[in-house]
Amino acid sequence: MKTLLVSAVALIDVDGRVLLAQRPEGKSMAGLWEFPGGKIETGETPEAALIRELHEELGIDTWASCLAPLTFASHSYDDFHLLMPLFACRKWQGIPQSKEGQALKWVRAADLRNYPMPPADIPLIPILRDWL
Repeated sequence: MKTLLVSAVALIDVDGRVLLAQRPEGKSMAGLWEFPGGKIETGETPEAALIRELHEELGIDTWASCLAPLTFASHSYDDFHLLMPLFACRKWQGIPQSKEGQALKWVRAADLRNYPMPPADIPLIPILRDWL
């Protein structure tokens, strides 16, 4: 089974809310909410992938020094295994805006369970809730 490496981030605003992005129509798991991020390209670090993805998807800039490793997900789907480090980030430049048609929502950690998420993301919720 192929392993897919994906990097994700919990962007945390000054009010302690976390940014979720809704997967747009046409993508697998469309309609589910997830932490921003994306695939780690060959030769790329998880931090570099997040910096690139945040710029492309949300129009914001951050730095590796602002990405704190928090936890990771390891989940087998039918046709691949997902390995996804989750970072926390409280500092970036710009205002997150949808650049790829995804809906965005700032959510309190205690309310994350109210948003349907991909199976790999669900075990991250209590860790994030306890950390915040």
